[in-house]
Amino acid sequence: MHIVSIAAFSLIFLGGIGFFGFKVSKIARNIKLGRPEDRSGNFAERFKIMMLVAFGQSKMVVRPVAGILHLFIYLAFLLTQIELLEIIIDGFTGNHRLVWGALEGTALAGLYTFTINAIEFLSLLALIATVVFLFRRNIVRIARFQKPEMKGWPSKDANIILFGEIFLVTNIFLMNSGDQALQALGVYHQTGEFVLSGILASKLSGVSQETLIIIERIGWWGHLIGIVGFMVYLPFSKHFHIFLAFPNVFFSKLEPKGRFTNLESVTKEVKLMMDPSADPYAAPAEDAAPVSFGAKDVFDLSWKQLMDAYSCTECGRCTSECPANNTGKLLSPRAIMMKTRDRIEEVGAGIDKNGKDYRDEKTLLHNYISPEELWACTTCNACVQACPVNIDPLSIIIDLRRSLVMEESAAPGSLNTMFTNVENNSAPWQFSPADRLNWATEE
Repeated sequence: MHIVSIAAFSLIFLGGIGFFGFKVSKIARNIKLGRPEDRSGNFAERFKIMMLVAFGQSKMVVRPVAGILHLFIYLAFLLTQIELLEIIIDGFTGNHRLVWGALEGTALAGLYTFTINAIEFLSLLALIATVVFLFRRNIVRIARFQKPEMKGWPSKDANIILFGEIFLVTNIFLMNSGDQALQALGVYHQTGEFVLSGILASKLSGVSQETLIIIERIGWWGHLIGIVGFMVYLPFSKHFHIFLAFPNVFFSKLEPKGRFTNLESVTKEVKLMMDPSADPYAAPAEDAAPVSFGAKDVFDLSWKQLMDAYSCTECGRCTSECPANNTGKLLSPRAIMMKTRDRIEEVGAGIDKNGKDYRDEKTLLHNYISPEELWACTTCNACVQACPVNIDPLSIIIDLRRSLVMEESAAPGSLNTMFTNVENNSAPWQFSPADRLNWATEE
């Protein structure tokens, strides 16, 4: 029987790991489709920000209710991995609570009991938080979860994850309460009292030993299958941010939020214009790539911008802080990230089917994101400030707008007027430079 159990466990667990690794490799490939960008250097500062923002959840608790509830789930997720580790060890060895068996009678035995109790306490808080989140999304219907981009799959995805968390926590208590009841009968190791599951175990008095074993095994296998199912599902879900939040924050922008990047291609042209010895008619090198300005598709964005898209939690804090969205404009920073991720996935699927050089007729600009969305942005950086994992929607918006202006000459009329004035008058205003100081001579 142990051999069958070990074989079943190995098949489920290793199969899940293999599939997850395969999907992660595809996502990594998709992120690498972006252009190179140097985000190295200043390791100490980056590590500090990562620990504060990603590990410490500092930007989550700006909104205390949602932040604290999320913290319960986050801490429960971290601590539960200890019990998962024991499940994995038991699964491969065919034992029951092998870790406890190694610690029994030592000074660390009390730590084991304390850890399981802490896991159960945090799991209860996570269960409460999950129910509240379901209530907020589906009953209260908080405004930021009802935006157009959240219709259909995004809303279902959020609910699937929340119900999955309830399933996992339920199985933890089912497993531990069955275990406690069996300990009372002398069947399993005496691990010490698990307070919460002990209360549940007291409700099982009078239940036969065989039934208790079935209850405990249902909880054990249920938790395992829930974890593996969660792992397999993650690459298809917004909750992949569980893995990308830390590297995404680590590689986030260190410069002030209001500082824009200069286009290297434009800088090169300006330097040529200011160099009297330069030959403006010199032919480019034969192997030189065509110069492009801004971004039209995901290939023109950097790998960090594509990682931002995969790291988006769809929490909507960016959109709820966006002044353009709040005044009824079409722009939603969250939708920008979701559409970018959708486009990467479409491109990746095309490459998988047709080869690495495959290109379709679509582009991120126009086919996914409209000029109306882009020009609604005021570049205020509110979305960047609000994001709990330091995603930068503004950088994508700016690069797409650069393509509209410099590749398609498709700036709004008001901007074209300003461009003409700057070109002709060296100022945004429509009067001659010679008349610029006339206001000072008027009586």
